[in-house]
Order: sequence, then C-alpha cells, then structure tokens
Amino acid sequence: MKKISIVIACYNEEDNVVELKNKINEIFNSDLKKYEYQILFMDNDSTDSTRALLEKMCLEDPKHVSAIFNVHNFGSIRSSVYGILQATGDCVVKMCADFQDPPELLVDFVREWELGHKIVLGIKKGSQENKLMYSFRKLYYKLIRSITDIDHIDNFVGYGLYDRKFVEIIRELKDPIPYLRGIVAELGYKFKPIYYVQPSRKSGKSKFNFIRLYDYAMLGITSYSKVPLRIATFFGGIVAVSSTMIGITYLIYKLIYWDKFKGGILPILLGVFFIGAVQLISIGLIGEYILNINIRVINRPMVVEEKRYNLPNKIQEDGEIAVHEAVNNAGFSAHRRTTE
Repeated sequence: MKKISIVIACYNEEDNVVELKNKINEIFNSDLKKYEYQILFMDNDSTDSTRALLEKMCLEDPKHVSAIFNVHNFGSIRSSVYGILQATGDCVVKMCADFQDPPELLVDFVREWELGHKIVLGIKKGSQENKLMYSFRKLYYKLIRSITDIDHIDNFVGYGLYDRKFVEIIRELKDPIPYLRGIVAELGYKFKPIYYVQPSRKSGKSKFNFIRLYDYAMLGITSYSKVPLRIATFFGGIVAVSSTMIGITYLIYKLIYWDKFKGGILPILLGVFFIGAVQLISIGLIGEYILNINIRVINRPMVVEEKRYNLPNKIQEDGEIAVHEAVNNAGFSAHRRTTE
C-alpha cells in the first residue's frame, strides 16, 4: 500500500489538533481506504495543552499519529519543511492546524497525484480572512512576481501534496531557512492546481502577526530578487545627480545675485533629511540581504528537537541518521543529540 504523510505545524492549537486528527482519520477511513497514512505534528514549544493532547494521540494511535516537539518556537515555515523531510510517506501533504487548509482537499490531491502529478497545490481563489490582510497578501504576490526572475505562484501558501522525489530535492538544498513557495516555483515539477476558498480560522488566534509576516515576505524577496538593491543603487544615483545640479544652480544664482538671493536653510534641511532617508532605506535593504546570507552561511539547524514520538531515527538535512533511544513500549523515543 502507498503511504501518505500529512505534516502539520502547530503552536498553541489545543482547540484544533484533536478535531483535525479525527477529520483526517475520517477521510482515510472512507474516501482513501486503500492508502496507509501518517499524521506528523510538528509542535513549536506550545505553552497550552497542545503537547499533552499530542502525546495522548500518539499513545492511542501509534500506527497513524506521530509527533516531533521542538525545543523552541522555530516558526511554522521552518518546522513544516523540517517535518516534510522527516515524513516517511511516498508523498507528503503540508497542512496548517487551524482548518484554513481544508482537509477535504486531501482526496483531490491524492487523485491528481495518482494521475502522475508530482506536485499538487491548493490555490486560493478567495478567502474569508480579514479583508485588509487578504488585500495585503495579494499586493505582496503581485510585488514578488514583478521583481523576481522565477514564476512565483499567486495565492499559494504552502498547502499541497509533494511527491517523494520533490522531497529529496528539498533535502539536497540543505537550506536552514527554506522559502517553500520559491523552491516550488524554481525547482519543482509542473504542478496541478486545486482551487478553493480559504475558510476563516476555526478556533483560536492566528500566530502570524505582522512581524512574522514581514519576516516571511523579506525572506522571499531577499532569496529570489536583486531588484530592491538595483532600485536603491539607481535611486541613489538619481539623488546624487539631482543634488549636484541643484547645488550648482544655487551657487550660480548666489554669485550673480549676491545681495538679493537668499535661499535660507529650509532647502538645505529638506535636502539633508531626504538624502538621509534614502541612505537609511538603502542600508536597511542591504542589511536584510546580509542577514539572509549570514543565516545561510552559519548554517544552523532548521529546528532542534526535544522529543519525537512514533518515528524512526531522525533523518537530518544532510542525510545522516541520528541515534535515538526508546523510552517506553508505545514506541516513543527521545533525541540523544548524537549522530552516527
């Protein structure tokens, strides 16, 4: 039997994880009976009862439910991709824990996968989320499509099915801060879109605040576009030439009309503030690119595990196998942080 893995990153999702697991079980027990399946929860150091619920589900259903507990909150993006690399299925579905990625699409994903598509993506054709946030997302999609060399996928947030062959491509990248949308667009096989209207969050509060959304947006821009740096360079050149011309004009006027021409300090102040603003923006852009480079050069782990339940030995990004020890008869294991 082919095996399908569903990877779900979660943080403080005590109101959703059990219901989501039950919904996925229901789908596999009805429409997808002929498949083995694995539900892998990636917990980002939840502070509510999420971990206790995951441990209970792993104990009650060790055949289908697995979990990895991270020592800190490494973010949904990194945890999701790490989970994809640790999943054991013939294909992997990345899904959010808040029901904004409708589990019912699993049937459509698997059907298209069986027809030969290595990547099947859920593409939003509408959303019930906050109108302002949805508008900002659309603007970002248009921006990143216009400034990058690759064909970014509009209204795609990562929800989709990825064949094992594509998972191995992700593994070979060894990227500590993977930008999945860009990886799919740049290196992925031709994908099959499945369109859906994104529902509102079922329960709880979204963990994607402005800082996290900004961080993700800058990751995409700095990973796949050189346009912002070029704009800063060209704009800086234009400002330099304009400032020089204005300075020469002022000098000529002052020499000709020495007693009558009084420019005052206001133009000087405006010029200083304007040029200062251009410099700060340019330095900020350069800083974002340097930060991106720095993180990749240091090459820290994508996440650090605290525990893993109902999973084989850890498959690291470089393909090495880490050693684990069993802690009880339920198949639970704890990471000993040593490698063979």
